This record gives sequence, C-alpha cells and structure tokens, in this order.
Amino acid sequence: MDQALSAQISGVKQQHVKELLARRNVVGCGIGYKVSHGERTDELSLIVSVTHKVHPSALSENDMVPAHLNGVRTDVMELGLLHAHQTPKDRWRPAPPGVSVGHYSITAGTFGCLVRRGGEVFILSNNHVLADVNRAKIGDAILQPGPSDGGEMDDQIATLADFIPLDFGTEEPECKVAAGMAEVLNWLASLSGSSHRLQAVRSTPGINHVDAALARPLAADLLGTEILYIGAPKGVGTATLGTHVKKTGRTTGFTTGTITQIDATVRIDYYGPTGLFEGQLIASPMSQPGDSGSAVLDTEDRVVGLLFAGSEASTIINPIAGVLSALNIEIVTG
Repeated sequence: MDQALSAQISGVKQQHVKELLARRNVVGCGIGYKVSHGERTDELSLIVSVTHKVHPSALSENDMVPAHLNGVRTDVMELGLLHAHQTPKDRWRPAPPGVSVGHYSITAGTFGCLVRRGGEVFILSNNHVLADVNRAKIGDAILQPGPSDGGEMDDQIATLADFIPLDFGTEEPECKVAAGMAEVLNWLASLSGSSHRLQAVRSTPGINHVDAALARPLAADLLGTEILYIGAPKGVGTATLGTHVKKTGRTTGFTTGTITQIDATVRIDYYGPTGLFEGQLIASPMSQPGDSGSAVLDTEDRVVGLLFAGSEASTIINPIAGVLSALNIEIVTG
C-alpha cells in the first residue's frame, strides 16, 4: 500500500467527513481500494459507504458524491444500514415501527407505523396481523413481539381497535329463512345417514382494496415514532412506476426495492380462502412472510404504501391513500 497516498486520502477524509456524512444514504467514509465493474482494483481511494445505491436522478446535487475531492478519487460502496445487533424479532420497549407484533392467535407480523385518528394514536398494520383474518374481536390482545417470536400475554402492548374486513366472496347470511332451510336439510341428511352438511352463505362482491387494521396502545410510552433503521416518516407520497422504495420488516429487516407495476389486480392466497385485490402496487422482491404490515416509504421518507403480501419474485403493497381513507387516519410524522 502506498503510505504517502494513504496519508493524503486520510487528510482529505478528515477535512470532508462531516460534509459527506450529511449527504443522503451516506453511513461512513474510509480508505480502501476502488471497485470497478465488480472487481477490486489496486487504486487507493476515499470510500464513501452508503446504505444503498440509487440512480443519480433520484438524488439532489447536494447529495451526490463527487468523483474527486481535493485531487483524491472517491468510490461509492453499498454497505447497508449499520446498526447494533438487536433484531426486529426481539421485545422492544418502547417498541418502534418495523418490529414484530401480532394478535395473540397468529404467528407474527410487523408494526407498520404510527397513525392518528382525532386525538388518538394507533399502531397500523394488516388485518391478518392484528385481526387474524376477520376472526378477532375488538379489544383482543396485541403482543410485541408476536407469538412466534416468543410473545406471551405478559408482552401485550395494545388492543385491537379497528379493522377493514377482508371480503372472500361469501359471508354468513343475515337471512333467517336461508339459515333455517340449511338446518332442516342437515337434519334430513343426518336421518338418512349422510355425514355431509350444508351451510347457508351470502354472496359478496369479493373485491378488496386494503388489508389494514389498527391497534390501540395500552400506554403512549410503549411506542416509538421512528421506524427502525429508517427514522420518522416525513409525510405521505404517491408511488409510480420506477419509484425506489424501502421498508423495515420483522423477517428481513431493512430492504429496498422498486415499483414495477401500478393499478394491479391480484389474487392473494390467505392459506385457504383467496382474496381479490384491486388497485395495488407491485414491487421487486423485498419481503418474506412476517414482513406483512410494514410501512413502505420512498427515498424522501414519505409513506407510500402498506406491505401485505408477496412471493419469491414480488412484493404486494396497498397504496397508502386507500389505507388512510378506509380507516379515516393520518400518518404521524417526525
């Protein structure tokens, strides 16, 4: 290693380190070998480490890392978000958005973000995380961490406050005549020795737009405002094709992706019933089971959606405008 050049780079780093760390996504500066086309070279340079690389068009001029500083070459290296090794699956008090949470009867999902309705603040997540796919009752216990991460009733952090029912195309009938007819036919079937039974159901539209629910904290000081590894949301945005997005979730932590489809109609398997969703966002793969409920933000830290489903090849997101409207809520910003 060229000691003289290393000393020169060190001096330039000390001169510019505060300025560089103030730029978007920058998490560190150091001395290292420049990487070109995925291969390490023998050229010493000032390495500027970022959480993730984004296209220059997504950065302001003030956030761009210059190619040279005082005659020293720079190189931008993707290092990821640097954090202490407490995981989103742990028990947190106060609990920040982005960590494990769930109804006492489920496995675990993700605490998306804080929202407000009137003078009250709530946890925002999915119906299938907080309301157990329509099976829960208002007032049920919400645990942090979720049950599959060790959460028990002593870990209760909130109660179920509200949810948008998921529509799977049928529901129990309100008509007493239909229910009575089903009972009569089942009685006749039992007399004939048949083990089959009929159930009266009412057809519904079977169309969904959001998978969303709210939980009321037991106490305000049990919750944090800043999304783990991201920070507090700065408002609400609208995602379009090509929008770069990010989230923190219970399973995969901090990940990034890109919106690949808008206004998508998708059929989602809820491990039994399937729900049809209209007007959805599809992003590149950036989640796994357990990340459901994560708030999805753009590069300006604006919430653009609520993650609720996905596959090995994609992530499915409710546009946040529909969620806010359905629950009559607003995002708590920092």
